[in-house]
Amino acid sequence: QVQLVESGGGLVQAGGSLRLSCVASGRTFSSYDMGWFRRAPGKEREWIAAISWSGGTIYYAESVKGRFTISRDNAKNTVYLQMNSLKPEDTAVYYCGVLYGNRWDSWGQGTQVTVSS
Repeated sequence: QVQLVESGGGLVQAGGSLRLSCVASGRTFSSYDMGWFRRAPGKEREWIAAISWSGGTIYYAESVKGRFTISRDNAKNTVYLQMNSLKPEDTAVYYCGVLYGNRWDSWGQGTQVTVSS
C-alpha cells in the first residue's frame, strides 16, 4: 500500500488561505486516484475532493466547490489542496487518501486546520 504524510495545516483567520500537501511513498503513486477528506470535532470523516491518477478528472464536495482546488504532481508523489476563503466551519483535521478500486484507504496522520472568526 501507499503510505501518506500530510502537512501544511495551521491557524488562519476567516477569509485566509492555506495549502496542504500530501506526500506519498511508493513507486505506484501515479497509478491511483487520490482524495482529500476532513474530520471536524464530533463529526464523521467527510470527503471533500478527488483527483484522478492523471489529474484529468476532478470532483469537489459542494461545501468546498469554488474555494478549494485539488492538484497533483506525480513526479513529486504529491497531491495538494489549495484552500481559499476559509471559513470557521472548515476547521478540521485534513487527511488524504488513496482510492483502491472502490475503497478509500492508506490514511496518514492528518494535518490540523483551524479557522478563527
